Amino acid sequence: MPDQALQQMLDRSCWVCFATDEDDRTAEWHLPVDCKPPEGPVVYVLDLADRLISKACPFAAAGIMVGSIYWTAVTYGAVTVMQVVGHKEGLDVMERADPLFLLIGLPTIPVMLILGKMIRWEDYVLRLWRKYSNKLQILNSIFPGIGCPVPRIPAEANPLADHVSATRILCGALVFPTIATIVGKLMFSSVNSNLQRTILGGIAFVAIKGAFKVYFKQQQYLRQAHRKILNYPEQEEA
Repeated sequence: MPDQALQQMLDRSCWVCFATDEDDRTAEWHLPVDCKPPEGPVVYVLDLADRLISKACPFAAAGIMVGSIYWTAVTYGAVTVMQVVGHKEGLDVMERADPLFLLIGLPTIPVMLILGKMIRWEDYVLRLWRKYSNKLQILNSIFPGIGCPVPRIPAEANPLADHVSATRILCGALVFPTIATIVGKLMFSSVNSNLQRTILGGIAFVAIKGAFKVYFKQQQYLRQAHRKILNYPEQEEA
């Protein structure tokens, strides 16, 4: 028992500075009293305020971040309305609209654009065309080889693995109204209504881009289906 008590004394560690007997054998050990000196009212109030501020700062930062994103979405929605409908017409529409409707409707514009960008409708169209292209000869004339039988069917890529980067989706969705406006002015300049011209430009851009994307994916599909592993004969050394 004395040896055990001696060993416990030798294994002592200070919970303040984490020092042990091996660090300084001449150090004097104290047993601190579980009390603290009295605080004045000013110090108490300042300490309480400091702790409250420390707890409230994360919530305040989150609120500021959410508010910044919300008002950015509102501003983007207002700019998009003026860009699509026309500057003067857009201002007139927003001035006549209910403020509550604007506060709810304008932020949904970028959200709907992003959600629409995430819909990969080209893949569904390509699957339907591969399934029914042999019955529609016009599709085979537009996309050569889409209805031809293939030696083997390539393995389908996992949709989760074939992901598109979030930045690409975000940028593509937010720049879409500008592209639709430009395409509408170039291809449908005879249309007088800014809204109709922009809608037609957006539909034309999505259709043309989708056709090129379907063609590109079909060519990749055919390349993978016709892949062959050839034997490379080793040349004899002279």
